[in-house]
Amino acid sequence: MLQPCKPAPALTVPLTAGGTYTLGETPPESFEILVFYRGKHCPICRDYLQAIEALLDDVAAEGVRIAAFSMDEETRAKTSVADWGITRLPVGYALPEAVARAYGLYISSKREGSAEPERFSEPGLFVLDPDGVVFFAQTQSAPFTRPDIATLLRNLKFVKENNYPARGDLTEAA
Repeated sequence: MLQPCKPAPALTVPLTAGGTYTLGETPPESFEILVFYRGKHCPICRDYLQAIEALLDDVAAEGVRIAAFSMDEETRAKTSVADWGITRLPVGYALPEAVARAYGLYISSKREGSAEPERFSEPGLFVLDPDGVVFFAQTQSAPFTRPDIATLLRNLKFVKENNYPARGDLTEAA
């Protein structure tokens, strides 16, 4: 479990559009949102990434940087973004399981007869400050609910305007 007010783990993965995403390489103006999704097999992930894609202008207007990541291998990830119409949202692939675990993501195995990969992470969303320190952390053991990005953006605007602190700072790692 990641602790608020502590640095997020290192994260470097290839991007479907080419290049590499490295946490901290391009600090955001206000916050950075890391979205971890299950992969190509997940229609809820598809809908969620499409909703984020539709809000990218609003995300940028708030000075927020956002990217999505999965453990999918390159071909699956590139097929996903093409099939889902994701053209602007940075999408990273080949997330190492060790990094997924460092973020506290739940790891699942393939259901028999499904299109799931052998192993994949369940969803998570993390908001980091410009220094890569955890401000907000959310993980799930199932795919069924996700934080609404439009609501999250409104709340992050409130945070900036009111100098609202990260909460959960007294939580100790297990």
